[in-house]
Amino acid sequence: MELFSIFSAFGLSASAGLNAYIPLLIVALLARFTHLIRLEQPWDALTSWWIIALLIVLSLIEFFADKIPAVNHVNDIIQTFVRPAAGAIAFAASAQVITDVHPVLSLAFGLLIAGGVHTVKSAAIRPAVTATTGGAGNIPVSILEDVVSTGLSILSVIVPVVVACILILVTAYIVWRLWRRSRAYSNAS
Repeated sequence: MELFSIFSAFGLSASAGLNAYIPLLIVALLARFTHLIRLEQPWDALTSWWIIALLIVLSLIEFFADKIPAVNHVNDIIQTFVRPAAGAIAFAASAQVITDVHPVLSLAFGLLIAGGVHTVKSAAIRPAVTATTGGAGNIPVSILEDVVSTGLSILSVIVPVVVACILILVTAYIVWRLWRRSRAYSNAS
């Protein structure tokens, strides 16, 4: 069970790199209404109705802000600080059942994972989509990010082993693509 909690924590923090509030809202709702997640103090504060309402409002704000041209770029700048923090909270809250992991280490892992996903998204993927589609592809990509964040968050809690496999495969694919690209550049030189 401890290993599953780690897989769940990694999936939730990666999901927070795409959308800060969706994984926190899913964790809060699942902890409040099911036995799939049991949050210890201080993370049980996420199950408060006030926090759930706040997460719903923030999710809606981020959803709509990310769909408006120009506002989505400002939103990504703001989310550069919010998404890693949300990833740290999601990781620490879901990994809390593992007593051997220090809370500071959990927060650091979550911060790095969510920050890494956000950096790839905002520094590589989104600018490429904007440049190749003249901005027309930003809305569908944003919707896809929200869907992936939601699905990854739910899967991270329900079947964390599947999420771990998906994350490993995606990471391996990205590393392979970068390796191929670097070899192509070195061969062209």
